[in-house]
Amino acid sequence: MAKEILLNAFNMNCVGHINHGLWTHPRDTSTQYKTLAYWTDLARLLERGLFDGLFIADIVGTYDVYGQSLDVTLKESIQLPVNDPLLLVSAMASVTRHLGFGLTANLTYEAPYLFARRLSTLDHLSNGRVGWNIVTGYLDSAARAMGLAQQPEHDRRYDQADEYLQVLYKLLEGSWDDDAVVADRERRVYAEPGKVRKVQHQGEFYKVEGYHLCEPSPQRTPVLFQAGSSSRGLAFAGQHAECVFISGQDQAATRAQVDKVRAAARAAGRDPRAIKVFMGITVIVAPTEAQARAKHAEYLRHASPEAGVAHFASSTGIDFAAYGLDEPIGFAKGNAIQSATRQLQDNVWTRRRLLQQHALGGRYVTLVGAPEQVAEQLIDWIDQTGLDGFNLTRTVTPESFEDFIDLVVPDLQRRGRYKTAYSEGTLREKLFGARHAYLPAGHPGATYRNPIPAPTGALHHA
Repeated sequence: MAKEILLNAFNMNCVGHINHGLWTHPRDTSTQYKTLAYWTDLARLLERGLFDGLFIADIVGTYDVYGQSLDVTLKESIQLPVNDPLLLVSAMASVTRHLGFGLTANLTYEAPYLFARRLSTLDHLSNGRVGWNIVTGYLDSAARAMGLAQQPEHDRRYDQADEYLQVLYKLLEGSWDDDAVVADRERRVYAEPGKVRKVQHQGEFYKVEGYHLCEPSPQRTPVLFQAGSSSRGLAFAGQHAECVFISGQDQAATRAQVDKVRAAARAAGRDPRAIKVFMGITVIVAPTEAQARAKHAEYLRHASPEAGVAHFASSTGIDFAAYGLDEPIGFAKGNAIQSATRQLQDNVWTRRRLLQQHALGGRYVTLVGAPEQVAEQLIDWIDQTGLDGFNLTRTVTPESFEDFIDLVVPDLQRRGRYKTAYSEGTLREKLFGARHAYLPAGHPGATYRNPIPAPTGALHHA
């Protein structure tokens, strides 16, 4: 049976996310990101399109590497200003029944004890539709704003992340039994004291002693997303991640990256199929190919290649503005995103080439065409690379999502490659199957639960 494509909308609580400059397009509404209606309308739209989730990126800090200033960042709103993503969920969950929410939060600056409460609260309010995109940060501007001289070293950040997850598992999985809450009015017992236990953790990075503040939520631990592709990031993903987000430029390299993710899971003693792999992609579609090409050309006139390169500068830690248009850019290993700097290591890059690569304001694979052409290409990417799905970026908002839902989704459904209705249950159950609301028995987080769960799953909250 052919694999059904999983699909997240990729967005951010800001004006400019990936494809920079398109906020200037007359039909774009991204400057309304500060309003609840912008987000609740988007949630309804995505649920109409049967999207699995809305994946909301986030960043702590500012992009100040390009030109050693914030000038381009502020003029083009390159993820600045940016609002908190977690606060959006309650409103969007209230107008949907099925749409999941993948939320980015930087563990370097979040105390695990309080963050666990925020996750459980959102999981309760959404009835189990929350995921957490685990990031450790890469901007020195964030470190300085938080009182540090600079970011901790790359691999050291993952050492801290491993311990952070241990603390969260103890709180989310181990502090309360499934049947601790009885709400017995006659006995005046809401929770059985013998079924709630104190978490005690003494580690290198964290010291925690206390009870988790929330009763068990529908998923206990939210679905765990991660996007690291360095050797250390892959080891972390193999241990913890349930969904991994990668960035690919061609099918061969993407296939190799998917294989590395699966191998990392196997090396951690997990089933390689226990991880769903998503790739970021941009789609520009219209009823005919000619109309799609015309729309692409229209979008290019509003996009900002320089803003895209300024964003990429902070991803690599290299000030591209310091180079002439055709001057070779020197590679130097830094403390930023290693997958970004790897692109510069083995090729002769110039600022002119980078500007060409970022013609649409971003550097994701872009598919342009009629609905059947886009559908065929999406299916080919899935079949040739082993991907499970895509994080669909926005161009002109909400037009790009509307076009995809109205034109591409029906074509994928006709081909049997996209669902025609949501399944019931939590986000984890929708992604991995019924009766898997909690972390599965093969996941290290499940070992912190008391009692250790049977492989078939967990208590499902109504």
